Amino acid sequence: MNKEMIHLDVTTSTNDYLKDCPTPAPDHFVMVRADFQSAGRGQKGNSWESNAGENLLTSILTSPKGVRITEQFVLSMAGALAVKSVLDNYCGAIKLKWPNDIYWFDSKISGTLIETAVSGKEITRCIFGIGLNVNQEIFRSDAPNPISLLNITGLYTPIERVANELAEAFDAYYQRVVEGDKDAIVSEYNDALYRRFGLHRYEDTATGETFLASIDHVGTDGMLRLTDENGRQRAYSLKEVRFVLR
Repeated sequence: MNKEMIHLDVTTSTNDYLKDCPTPAPDHFVMVRADFQSAGRGQKGNSWESNAGENLLTSILTSPKGVRITEQFVLSMAGALAVKSVLDNYCGAIKLKWPNDIYWFDSKISGTLIETAVSGKEITRCIFGIGLNVNQEIFRSDAPNPISLLNITGLYTPIERVANELAEAFDAYYQRVVEGDKDAIVSEYNDALYRRFGLHRYEDTATGETFLASIDHVGTDGMLRLTDENGRQRAYSLKEVRFVLR
C-alpha cells in the first residue's frame, strides 16, 4: 500500500489530528506520529502517560473495503498483531490482552484506541491509535503495571525505526483483512492471547463478582467468551469484565 508518514513535535492526540484529514484511497494509509501528546487518550477516556520523545505515539488512518460493522473487531485484532510482530523482534513473551492491550508477562507495554465511521453495513473509515512504550524508564501515573522496551531489554531503541517497522507490519496485516483472510487473523489473535490457557481470576464489573475462568475465544464481534470453573459459559463486551492481576 502507499503510505504517507507525518511527524509532529506536539499535538493534542494523533487520533484527533487524523480526524481532520481527508479519507485516503483504499490503497493508501496515513500514519502520523508525535513526540508528545497533550491529551493522549486510551479506551473509554483513559489517559496515556508518555514523556516527550521517549515513546511511539502514533495513529493510522485507513478506508477499509469489505469489512462489515459486525466484523469491526477484526481490524482491532490486525492492529494488535502488527504491534506484537514488531515487539517480537526485540523480546519474547509478548501477548495480546483483550480487548486492546499488549502485555509482556503481566505488564502493559502498549495500548490501542480504534475509532471508525460507517456507511450502510460497512466500515468506511478507521483510525488506529497506538501508544507503545519504547524508551521511558520511569512511569509516574497511577497506572498499575506499565513497562517499556527499555525496561525489558536495557537498550535504547530509536523511535523512528520502531515506527517504520510498525508501518510495514500494519500494512501486511491490514491487507490480509481487506483481502478476506479474516478467519486466519482471528485464529492468530486467539493463539496470542494473554491468559490463553488455564484458570485465571476475573471480575464481573456489573455485579462485582470475582470468579475463576478460562478463555474460550474472542470472535469477530469482539466478545470475550469464558468458561468458569463450574462449566458456565460467560460472554463479555468491553469494560464488562476485568482481569484480576493481583
